[in-house]
Amino acid sequence: RALFAEYAAELTDPEQRRLYEEEVAALERERGVEVRFVHPSPGFVLRTSQDGSRRCYINVCASEVLAEPRARPERGGQRWALPYSLAPAREELLRAGRRRLIYDVAFHPAALRLAARSAPFRRLLCGTAMDAVERHCAVRLDRANAALLRGTRYKGVPQPPVIRTPLPGRAPQPPRHQDSPLPPF
Repeated sequence: RALFAEYAAELTDPEQRRLYEEEVAALERERGVEVRFVHPSPGFVLRTSQDGSRRCYINVCASEVLAEPRARPERGGQRWALPYSLAPAREELLRAGRRRLIYDVAFHPAALRLAARSAPFRRLLCGTAMDAVERHCAVRLDRANAALLRGTRYKGVPQPPVIRTPLPGRAPQPPRHQDSPLPPF
């Protein structure tokens, strides 16, 4: 028990997490890839169902790593560019053996500030988050019954995904060792 408690304390230590991220970034740089960790800040949560039967949650989060939203004037209104980061789906175990499916979609903090002030922009942000989940995870979400959870800013335990970008002038190298902490590029 003491070893397990020590291990759990090490996992939650911010200094250990920073060291781990630096080591992963150095390892990936050797492979010709730049790695940036996306640490999501809580925003708001959408509750919906997936494929008509399974309840799921979409955490709409903020991260400074992402580009700011931009509006371009167009005839009849504006066209928004909303860069986002989508983390892979994760299942979390609840009481009584129930499971919940959670997606994290991160935008720049400016997008969440705009959504807090404007209901139409919040609908645009929610629609973009659901589009991202449907497109990249090959699922169908129930848009008609999607609901914003009042008073809930985040569901589950945050897990920072990574953004990988090939370094200029270098082709990504395959890993020399098969014990890489990250999946191949």
